[in-house]
Amino acid sequence: MKCQGCGGSAVIKMRQHKLALCADCFPDWLRRRVQHTIERYGMFGPADKVLVAVSGGKDSLALWDMLAALDYQSEGVYIDLGIPHGDYSAQSRGRALAFAQARGLTLHVVDLVATYGASVPEKARALRGRSACSLCGMVKRHEMNRVARESDCTVLATGHNLDDEAATLFGNTLRWQTGYLARQAPVLPASSDGFMRKVKPLCRVAERESAAYALLQGIDYVRDECPFSERATSLVYKRLLNDLESRSPAAKQSFYLEFLKARDRGAVQFQEVERPPMTSCEQCGQPTTAGGLCAFCRLWEV
Repeated sequence: MKCQGCGGSAVIKMRQHKLALCADCFPDWLRRRVQHTIERYGMFGPADKVLVAVSGGKDSLALWDMLAALDYQSEGVYIDLGIPHGDYSAQSRGRALAFAQARGLTLHVVDLVATYGASVPEKARALRGRSACSLCGMVKRHEMNRVARESDCTVLATGHNLDDEAATLFGNTLRWQTGYLARQAPVLPASSDGFMRKVKPLCRVAERESAAYALLQGIDYVRDECPFSERATSLVYKRLLNDLESRSPAAKQSFYLEFLKARDRGAVQFQEVERPPMTSCEQCGQPTTAGGLCAFCRLWEV
């Protein structure tokens, strides 16, 4: 199999793009694709400082590597949730730190146990009825927004890839969750009440492509999924979409991108759920609908 870029020996064939590339051409091609996505959706520019949410996995580390190679100003944030299963959090933190140190990049580490006194699994057990996954999402949103503001970053980037976005879209469509469908986009603008702009530069990059990039760039990443995600419905949706993709290459890409195009031209419209008025949390100063203390600050009082 020949590389369609230079004629050398190809290492990856992407049926959805009808393209095969070698170890030298593929990383350059993928970086250009990500650059086009950044420009296409107006995610950020050279003057912005980007905070990359890193988990120690392939997608977030590959994204940070690409942004550095594209000469964007960037820093990273790793949130240590204190997940003990097989030292999952410790291993993830170690990979993120090693990546940043090897490249001379700044990584902000938030240690929940050291800073707030408890891990996410411990809080989930104490609350009885709250899942670790629901707490994880709330904690990450709060801390990523806080670190972005405190480090003078103008935009927060996550490593959500095409497979993630297609699976989310599938689940939201299956249940016709119109509020979520209205908000699913490559860019969520900053809000006047203090929420940072959020972007997904890998939204057009397949999971297989980000894994290949990490491998070819020598990025050491955690290969295990989070232990709490074993029964996640998103994994079921991904398996279904992978089966469809094997029978119909580019199905995931078409499903996601055509949804965005249809919504942008007004062919489909979804009413966003009206949000209660925002106030500032009395303790941390971040936006909240609760009044008084936000959900994050109340969490540590239990």
